[in-house]
Formats: sequence, C-alpha cells, structure tokens
Amino acid sequence: MAKSYTSGNAFTGSVLVTEGEKILLNESFGSADLEWNIPNSADTKFRLGSLTKQFTAVLILQLQQEGKLQTDTPVSKYLTDTPSAWGQITLANLLGHTSGIPDFANDPSFGPWSMSPHSPTEEIAFFRDKPLMFLPGSRYEYSNSNFEVLGAVIEKVTGKHYADVLRERILAPLAMNDSGLDADELILPKRAQGYVLSNGSLIHARNASMTVPWAAGGMYSTTADLLRWEHGLFGGKLLSKPMLKQMTTAGQGSYGLGVEISTNTNLQVVRHGGEIDGFNSCLSYVPERQIAVIVLSNVAGTASAGMASQLLDVALGKQVALISEHHAVPISANELRVFLGTFQFGSSFALTFALREDQLTAAAPGESALPLIYEGLRAGHPTFYAATVFAELEFIRDGSGEINTVILHQAGHDEIGLRH
Repeated sequence: MAKSYTSGNAFTGSVLVTEGEKILLNESFGSADLEWNIPNSADTKFRLGSLTKQFTAVLILQLQQEGKLQTDTPVSKYLTDTPSAWGQITLANLLGHTSGIPDFANDPSFGPWSMSPHSPTEEIAFFRDKPLMFLPGSRYEYSNSNFEVLGAVIEKVTGKHYADVLRERILAPLAMNDSGLDADELILPKRAQGYVLSNGSLIHARNASMTVPWAAGGMYSTTADLLRWEHGLFGGKLLSKPMLKQMTTAGQGSYGLGVEISTNTNLQVVRHGGEIDGFNSCLSYVPERQIAVIVLSNVAGTASAGMASQLLDVALGKQVALISEHHAVPISANELRVFLGTFQFGSSFALTFALREDQLTAAAPGESALPLIYEGLRAGHPTFYAATVFAELEFIRDGSGEINTVILHQAGHDEIGLRH
C-alpha cells in the first residue's frame, strides 16, 4: 500500500509501523540525495518541522513536574518584557494554540526574512507587537509563534540553550542519538536533501535559516529514533502519568499540548504532522494498542499524511482503498454545474469549484486548480477524488436538495465546508 504513494515522485522517504515490539512495516523509498544517487534508508535523517512541538511541550511539562513553572501561569511571569496585550496569555494557551498570537509564518514578509539567521529574541520581536487575533483562551488557532515563545521560556527557566535542554532531558535519556536541533552550519551525516515537485520532476527546495523554526519546528530525526520517542513518552520515561494525561487530553480544536488528539475505531490517536522546506512528516500513536505509524518524507506535499492515515487504518484492521482503486464514473458537464461555487472551511481556507474542459476543479486562494475525478455516489452523496493531494470531497444535499455543504476527507481528517 505504501508503495502506491511513490508514483510520480509524490513520496520519497522512510516508513516505520509497529505494534508493541512487533515491526509491521519498515521500508524506505526513493533518494535521500538525487545528485549523489544515495537511496533513503532506515537511518536517513529527515527534518521534522512541527513534530518538534511535542518535544517542546514535554520540556515545559517536565519543568512543571519539577515545580519550576506552572502552565496555568501567565507567560509574563517568565518573560518579563512581554507586551501588555499578552497579559492574560498562559503557558497552557501557548501549548494549546489558544493564545491569539498570530502565526509569524503567515506574515507576508516572513519568506524573505526567514532566509537570514535570527536569534530567539529577534524572532519574537518579529511578531510580539502584532494585535492578537482573539481574546486568549476564547478559541483555537494554530500558530508557530506560540512555540517560539515557549522555547524562550525554557531557556529563561533553565538558563541553558534550547538545543542543550532538548539533548539533556529527552534525546540522551532515550538514546535518540540520530536526532537533534538542526543548524545552518551543521554537517550532518546521512542527511536527506529536501525536494519539491515541479512539472513532474524533483528540484531542490528553498531553505530558510534553521534558526527560525527553532522550538516550533527545527528538529531532525530518523524513524527508529521517533519510535524510541513514542515508547519513551508513553512508557513513562519522560513524564508522570498526570503530566502525560494533561498533554494528551483534547482541548479546543481537538488539540492537546503539542499534539493533536483524535479517535479511530473508538481508540485514542495522538498525532502531529510537520512540513518544512521540502520535508513532510507524520507521527501517530495509539496508546491502547501501542501502534506507532512514522512517515518521514523528503518531498513536499500531502502524500506522507495520506499514507500515514491509511497505514494507521490498516494497522487497526480497517479496509482501505488504494490510490489505483479510484476510478472515474461518467458525468456530464451540465450535471457538474450544481457543485460550482466557493465553500468556506471555517476561518482557515476556502475552495472554489469550477469547470475546466468539462471537468470539475478545486482551487484554494492563490493556488492552481486541481482536477477532480467523479467517483459516483457514496452513501448517497456525490464524491470526487483529487489524486494529486490524495483527498476526497463528499458533497451533501440539504433538505431541499440543494448542495451547500462539502466534506473534505484528507490525511485522516474531515473538514466541513459551507457554500459561501
């Protein structure tokens, strides 16, 4: 099943699936370095992106466990130069993305700015004076800025650099010898290069300075080391049971502290994804069954998330449809007109459905339109498949027969869009 995602270079990377001590799948695909023709392998090191957040969260909870901080305390207690607008923001708000601090990665000037090295102080200065998006604690909005602030709290409380605290408290105790915080000057053996697809071919990804993602997304690791992490975290080697429960209890947005919380076949799934400059990662764990699904890719895109979702389903004994099993069902251009229009998915994004050469397409703002394959009715609902992003779109008719709702099924997540 995993191999089906490698078509057209959509996925290159390493995959590890285990249940307890049993290895269900341990494979690598494609090249770690195309210029040297070096294949990916089990010990290839990949950048993790936002998987870093759960490590930062554990460091904060360890410090709470030791009485050195409290997550329900305002961040201003630990960082005395915070703006007055942050007065009500607690560490828990930062950990759960309910602070209201805007994501600095969404700033229009972030791209050029991120290409140069910056200190943690400079990074926080980049967004500290921007207005809050909402009253702290009132809602969930994912923001990388939150974990940059948490990194600064860790350094302030410990008096050490974040990378050193990470190594001393997590990586060394768990023997994660192939993991660490990446740096621009670091010569890293067995490092994968990051790529993006361009007109069907892989090209080098544009790289920001690794000083920028830092405590929000700056780590590298291997599949084997991430398995050590999951076993250490859920095996009681890092946190007490109360601290682990606090971390893995869903808050607003189905987000815990540094991890996403969901269910599959009535079992809790603790997961997170990551995306950074030609790398995509996905890490899922089912505590009750001790199932770990680890997917690390050195090609930007959604293939790794789609693969991880299906691998988890397979590990849980569910039936899955392979990419090759998606087949087009005939439908006329006139019949497709009922799906045209823009559908809004919360405050995060919108999709506009249009006709192009008698085929339905979907496009997010500022992005190219993706062709959709009509797959007929599923449970009575018209369903389309976007092969390039491994997503299904299920349209729902209301009581009057009008189509005003669409459900996006992608990477194990369902998001509802309403006609705008």
